[in-house]
Amino acid sequence: MKLLVTGGAGYIGSVVAAQLVEAGHEVTVLDDLSTGHADAVPAGARFVEGSITEVADALTGTLADMDGVLHFAAKSLVGESVEKPGLYWEHNLGGTLALLDAMRAAGVGRIVFSSTAATYGEPERSPVLETDPTRPTNPYGASKLAVDTALTAFAGLYGLAAVSLRYFNVGGAYTAGDGRVYRERHTVETHLIPNVLAVALGGRESVSLFGTDYPTPDGTCVRDYIHVADLARAHLLALEACSPGEHRIYNLGNGNGFSVREVLDVCREVTGHEIPAVVRERRAGDPAVLVASSDKIQRELGWKPEHLSVREIVTDAWAALRR
Repeated sequence: MKLLVTGGAGYIGSVVAAQLVEAGHEVTVLDDLSTGHADAVPAGARFVEGSITEVADALTGTLADMDGVLHFAAKSLVGESVEKPGLYWEHNLGGTLALLDAMRAAGVGRIVFSSTAATYGEPERSPVLETDPTRPTNPYGASKLAVDTALTAFAGLYGLAAVSLRYFNVGGAYTAGDGRVYRERHTVETHLIPNVLAVALGGRESVSLFGTDYPTPDGTCVRDYIHVADLARAHLLALEACSPGEHRIYNLGNGNGFSVREVLDVCREVTGHEIPAVVRERRAGDPAVLVASSDKIQRELGWKPEHLSVREIVTDAWAALRR
């Protein structure tokens, strides 16, 4: 298939683009490089520097003859979304609506959307099911949920074939068949594993533990971690599963919870560094346990995570950082 990957120069988008190229698809990456990297675009993919907030005519031209879209382009920092909510509504919802209109104009009827567990807000239970209430607690999650709502409407009104994948915590690195390694490279890093590994590399003095008195076995928050290679495979399956007039939503996680202390201990073992930790106050809105139920996508699409331990995720991330 001929496919457009928006945000394909970013962490997850570049891994998906690489897997699509390896699977024999003709891939075009669209990215404005505001947070992505041109050297992350896979060899064999065409690169167009631009934004989904461009005028519809330009997007329509980019989409000419495409069979589908995998949509990753978005603003994704929770803190920034609280400080600049308008920016997030403009880019995440406004940009996606421009993309959907351009897809209609170009006759492209298939999309896989990169959604988020932030759509659930503070869930009432764990593991979280796709049928659980969606009550986002910040503009980032709210803007992503609004896109899900728009996709449902476009599917019903125009016959769009859409799948939304709601991620929990993503980590690790991906080595493509050509030996190229794709890893996290965020200017503003908010994810636990790369921040812990940055201490081992000498880029930070310590890592922060936000709360150690949660009702969990060791007092720190428990989260679901999924390897980026497993996550990317799910997008290829979702692409094949797109059905006209239908919008499916799937959670993506490995179904296992790992505490912050567990992740820290694994990072210490893998790197051989002490990695000092400083205990700080809890952050508002942090649930004690947040784990995904991926039963639905396993049952309907046959997807299963292959990397079940956080050690595999940390080992791959650490190896990529040291290359």
